[in-house]
Amino acid sequence: METANLETELSLFKYDNLEQLPSEYRGLSEEERTERIERALDELGDDVVVLGHNYQRREIVEHADFVGDSYQLSVQAAEADAKYVVFGGVTFMAESADIITDDDQTVILPSMEASCPMAGMAEALQVDAAWERIEAAAPDDDIVPITYMNSYADLKAFCAEQGGAVCTSSNAHRVFEWALERGDKVLFLPDKHLGENTAHRLGLEDETVLWNPWDPEEQDSESVADAKIVLWDGYCQVHERFDVGHVERVREGHPDANVVVHPECRREVVEAADVVGSTATICESIAEADPGETWAVGTEIHLVEHLERWHPEVNVLPLCGDACMDCNAMRQIDPNYLTWVLEELVSGRERNVIEVAPEEKDLAMLALDRMLDL
Repeated sequence: METANLETELSLFKYDNLEQLPSEYRGLSEEERTERIERALDELGDDVVVLGHNYQRREIVEHADFVGDSYQLSVQAAEADAKYVVFGGVTFMAESADIITDDDQTVILPSMEASCPMAGMAEALQVDAAWERIEAAAPDDDIVPITYMNSYADLKAFCAEQGGAVCTSSNAHRVFEWALERGDKVLFLPDKHLGENTAHRLGLEDETVLWNPWDPEEQDSESVADAKIVLWDGYCQVHERFDVGHVERVREGHPDANVVVHPECRREVVEAADVVGSTATICESIAEADPGETWAVGTEIHLVEHLERWHPEVNVLPLCGDACMDCNAMRQIDPNYLTWVLEELVSGRERNVIEVAPEEKDLAMLALDRMLDL
């Protein structure tokens, strides 16, 4: 099947060049791999930049040149102009880096298994099929597709060709407004919770409908036709774990606590929080807190742990306590993988290169440019 006039396939089969960790790297101690990583970085010098997403474990972040959100990291990699970009993130992030960086920069994803489950809930092949049904349900409407940054490059390309754009968690409301100025209806994917929270921010919660791609035969065509915002039924497995009970228990145990959560959380959690925002907003909230303040943070546990280390003067708590878990996709970027790909670069071998096809890259960049123009 074709999507955005491009031959595409399921993300799991897109990069058949990605390799597993060699057995000799699997038993390294932290001390040994730290020494080897630092030695490799010294030898590579300015030829390599290491990116560490906020959700990565300490052993990755401590070796990163830049730590932050996925799009921010891609921009920093492009500005660094290093020959090699080693991305401690997940597949769609490495794709975004390849889209944004120059053609003479090579993007490497240390582990082949670091694939975001939410991005996988909206494969371009699946969206292509759903698009026909949604158009048929609202034949008189101009539908503008908007995809969250947390999606694969071919889906970004699809949105570009259909007149849509990309958004981040911090600018989703502006991109929604832009889309509704251009058309009658927004199809937002893949995160229904970010979409619902954005609809509420714009006062459009009563004009929103959920599209279930797993059971399209049961979809109510009339409700789709009447809605201004159609939300794809996808979600972040980390942020969907939070519930109102977590907020209530924090407030019971810490009456003076502030609660900050990511907009990928459920609507009722967002309503119960004091502050809602992207990981950059979460980091800023803690950085600007007064000494002695208590902040309960509703996001991926590694970022919460980083904030505890970075700001010891603030009492930083994981919102869900001991029940908080990490992102199972980010977990795949094992420090042993980082050791391996760096030492291979020292030896002149490129492992686990992520390269987006040229036409797909151009369209995905168009979707990003439309966001940046706002």
